[in-house]
Amino acid sequence: QVQLVESGGGLVQAGGSLRLSCAASGRTFSNYAMGWFRQAPGKEREFVAGINHLGGTTVYTDSAKGRFTISRDNARSTLYLQMNSLKPEDTAVYYCAKARMTWTVIPQMPYEYDVWGQGTQVTVSS
Repeated sequence: QVQLVESGGGLVQAGGSLRLSCAASGRTFSNYAMGWFRQAPGKEREFVAGINHLGGTTVYTDSAKGRFTISRDNARSTLYLQMNSLKPEDTAVYYCAKARMTWTVIPQMPYEYDVWGQGTQVTVSS
């Protein structure tokens, strides 16, 4: 059973950058696709970015394209989300998630994932 722990969140001014990390336990990290989701107060959890098990294929929500980059280091069992040009509307708790298999049919759907981290707060000031 994989366990996920996010880190790297914090307070940043609009236009700034943050790099989130998600450390996974176990030695089967490379078997699974991964994703990043976020949830702002009063809003549903939404998909941000996804990556297949080897890192060769990525997908982003429209608001993240050109600003965010998802990546993984399977040797270190770690998932990353590089966030640039941050906007106040990016403020949310960010969660990493493990997919059930090596890929996802519809990566933006939460039911594709069976393990979730505790979340890390990202706050972007105007």
